[in-house]
Amino acid sequence: MACYCRTVYMLMSYLYGKRFVGPITPLIQQLREELYLQPYNEINCQINWRKAHHSCAPEDLYYPHPLIQDLMWDSLYILAEPFLTRWPLNKLIREKALQIAMKHIHYEDENSRYITMGCMEKALCMLACWLEDPNGDYFKKLLARIPDYIWVAKDGMKMQRFGSQEWDAGFAVQALLASNLVDEIGPVLKRGHDFIKKSQVKDNPSGNFKKMYHHISKGSWTFSDQDHGWQVSDCTAEGLKCCLLMSTVPQEIVGEKLEPERLYDAVNVVLSLQSKNGGLSAWEPAGASRWLEMLNPTELFKDIVIEHEYVECTSSAIQALILFKKFYPEHRKKEIESFTANAIHYLENVQMPDGSWYGCWGVCFTYGSWFALGGLAVAGKTYNNCPAMQKGVEFLLKTQRENRGWGERYKSHPEKK
Repeated sequence: MACYCRTVYMLMSYLYGKRFVGPITPLIQQLREELYLQPYNEINCQINWRKAHHSCAPEDLYYPHPLIQDLMWDSLYILAEPFLTRWPLNKLIREKALQIAMKHIHYEDENSRYITMGCMEKALCMLACWLEDPNGDYFKKLLARIPDYIWVAKDGMKMQRFGSQEWDAGFAVQALLASNLVDEIGPVLKRGHDFIKKSQVKDNPSGNFKKMYHHISKGSWTFSDQDHGWQVSDCTAEGLKCCLLMSTVPQEIVGEKLEPERLYDAVNVVLSLQSKNGGLSAWEPAGASRWLEMLNPTELFKDIVIEHEYVECTSSAIQALILFKKFYPEHRKKEIESFTANAIHYLENVQMPDGSWYGCWGVCFTYGSWFALGGLAVAGKTYNNCPAMQKGVEFLLKTQRENRGWGERYKSHPEKK
């Protein structure tokens, strides 16, 4: 199960299992007045909440539930839940399940230094830990890391999904290095290099992390910074590329280069995330059955239940490992060569009929094609020796706009066209 999906629903299941209902404060009453078009008490009397379980505004219904899923949820709610809330099952099963859930919640908090995986998880973790003990250390430590998400804009305070510091710094550093202005921007590069080195995760998750459904993270880079702790394949690849490129610049300009052992650790993480089809997942190895996506309970997201492979992650990994091989040609040589060949095969296999690639982390076909073509080019593929490159280049040429740029409708992502 994908890490974000299982964490969110573990937290929600804990709150549901505790039957938590917050006190009706003046603030809650003000929010009800703001959110509802008519008095809340009237709405509460008129709505049959049991029938409303599957109601969703058409604008938000991105992923309609299959009928089998609705039948399953209704059956659990009507037939199973009344027994799980009564003795003896509430003691034998429900309380034990709540204890296990809280054990995992604390583990997630500790290994993310109380940042948690993202803003939604942050709010739910705080609520769950407050419910467990409003004066406890877990809640206080979560409270202390709220500033990691908050920023103030011109129109007021905002909460971001999660930080992207390492991801942004990695691309910025590569762009600056490509400018050939190293002598003029040495201090900037040195600070960027220092941040990237410090952002690398130094250890695996604590204890028996496999039992806690975690993957290796030692040597990885996260999307944000070291404290976050959650390895990401393309962030690790881009961080590795930055450190390798920085090692070609005099140390008096950009500082000491990263030790080989830490580069090896990064390679270990990247290699561990390749699937049998050659593609790379984002956070953890993919491998769960695709049919599990039929159980996706979220109407506004699709393909979130299990890990999937991504063009962007695969391309970043190809580029990083081929560059690494130039500096350390004998380190895990056969594995890197096999990895690269399989990754290239994956990119060629998932190319769309029109020559594009579907990008999952940006909008959309232009973004995916940029990554795919970059990976194939670094691997020695050209317009003359690779049909996939030919089709990809032709796609970009025919989709160029009159102003010489590229752009797409945001709906190209959900519609996949």
